[in-house]
Amino acid sequence: MNCVIKNRVKELRARMDLTQGALAEQVGVTRQTIVALEKGSYTPSLLLAMNIAEVFELSIEEIFYKEDA
Repeated sequence: MNCVIKNRVKELRARMDLTQGALAEQVGVTRQTIVALEKGSYTPSLLLAMNIAEVFELSIEEIFYKEDA
């Protein structure tokens, strides 16, 4: 069974009126990392996922989810 990790980062970031650069700064990565994450070409580390969840004040499961490929 192949699973792909999907996320709601772009949607949540837009709701909070955050730029990719601002989110990147808050979680300690580059803007390019956020771009790749939003495109689905990058799977975050647990620490990064936790930091993103903290910024959005949501659980990791509310942001990241598995989808069968």
